[in-house]
Amino acid sequence: MSAKETAKKILGDLPLTAELYWLLSQRREPPVGGYRLDRLAEHLPRWVEQAKAASVRAAKPKRVLMFSMLSYWLEHSVLMGLTLAALGHEVTLAYLPYAHWKKPINRFDLRRHNLYVDGVVRQAEPLIKVISLLDAPQARVLPTELHNQLPAAAFRDSQYSLLREDVDPSSALYHLRLGRDEVHARRMLRWMQDDRPDVVIVPNGSILEFGITYRVARYLEIPVSTFEFGEQSDRMWLAQDDDVMRQDTSALWQARGDVPLTEVEWQRVREFFAARQKGNLWETFTRLWQGTPTQGGEEVRRELELDSRPVVFLPTNVLGDSLTLGRQLFSRSMTEWLQRTIEFFIPRSEVQLVIKTHPGELIGWGPAVYDILRQMFPELPAHIHLLPADAKINAYDLIALADVGLVFTTTMGMEMAMSGLPVIVTGKTHYRGKGFTLDPDSWDAFFEILQRVLDDPREYRPTQPQVETAWRYAYRFFFEYPQPYPWHVQHFGEDIERWPLDVVLSEEGMAQFGRTFDYLTGIPIDWRTNELVKR
Repeated sequence: MSAKETAKKILGDLPLTAELYWLLSQRREPPVGGYRLDRLAEHLPRWVEQAKAASVRAAKPKRVLMFSMLSYWLEHSVLMGLTLAALGHEVTLAYLPYAHWKKPINRFDLRRHNLYVDGVVRQAEPLIKVISLLDAPQARVLPTELHNQLPAAAFRDSQYSLLREDVDPSSALYHLRLGRDEVHARRMLRWMQDDRPDVVIVPNGSILEFGITYRVARYLEIPVSTFEFGEQSDRMWLAQDDDVMRQDTSALWQARGDVPLTEVEWQRVREFFAARQKGNLWETFTRLWQGTPTQGGEEVRRELELDSRPVVFLPTNVLGDSLTLGRQLFSRSMTEWLQRTIEFFIPRSEVQLVIKTHPGELIGWGPAVYDILRQMFPELPAHIHLLPADAKINAYDLIALADVGLVFTTTMGMEMAMSGLPVIVTGKTHYRGKGFTLDPDSWDAFFEILQRVLDDPREYRPTQPQVETAWRYAYRFFFEYPQPYPWHVQHFGEDIERWPLDVVLSEEGMAQFGRTFDYLTGIPIDWRTNELVKR
């Protein structure tokens, strides 16, 4: 440790040292390596005035506790909190001043970060109550039920931080996450017990301190809403009393699964998937997972030198993504499932296996599935094709030439079923068990079903009613499961220009987004009409 770091470690525990340094030296400039809240500082005074001028009010105001950290989530949470306050809710925003979730920071610098963040965010008062949790009181002990969840939470946090599934529980990262998660659990438990809110709102709900906040609220049986963002603008994923990253569509499917699609809905979902197949953007969808235009299945067959033997297509998930973590059913991880599946196919040259790694790996920071599998299998037989994330091959062309689909949790499995392929699903994904996939729940069942399907793929193709069910489910998932919401966290700067707060709070804005703000405060969704349940 350098002399400077040693000094900071000592000064960090002395009262007023960071505060004096902040006042005398930094002149309220952002600390080096810390938060940058320039955009929030610029817009917040105007947002406050617009929130004060709003004339809409919620029917039943709630006492709302929001938790946030990291600069991009914090600016988003402030705007959401101001909107809820403008609607008449009593909002408390509790935050942590961490700029990073996987890097240690000395207490001196952390206190400086806290002073900077507080100076910006507190401008939202008195509309919302702002509280730093850095020195908040902690519960003396954690209940056993919460304490027992901490090792798994730290393990998942470490997986997410490294974007890999194999994590060393003795590593510094694991112990950093374990320590922070425990302290945060103690703080949130004490806070929620002392000042019990009507509802807790937290991003994600699966990882980091966000996940811990969700778990404490569930333990105390306080209603909690978790939310995240997918590939659509003007939409959010939202879950009530559930981890939104589980994407539990069971209530929606129970209410709407048997409702036939109208001609307009059929046209819409067909146009949507035609755009996906061609690698085009469509309506509010802003992410392209297919960087290569379609060439046709037979062209790809020639390019990969595939012959007339049956083709099994296996698209992977992104390692470490919170839509992948903790989704194993009978395998220890997706990586183990991939390894054992490849081992199953190595002696079976009568079929051809094509594994395409997810193009989303190109924008991540962790190891690629392709590299991990190449390390496991430096030499693969000619009938097994392993394609990297940047392979210039459209996945829908692989669907067109495939006879069987294998997936962990990727939505590509749903799309293969929509194309009439037998699909074996091996992870906990939202479309598993909806009536159009094959769903083993053990290794023995997986290999038994896989062998039976390989023996006669045509026999296991979904029936026409099952294919129609897959299309109907896809419509419900893409167009009814996400809720209208104006500000996507990944393009927040653009969205606050497209949807200024005063417009969102107008009659027009509330007609489009108002129900989602009500859902966030715990008013349950009636999926039969996707409208509010009055109570």
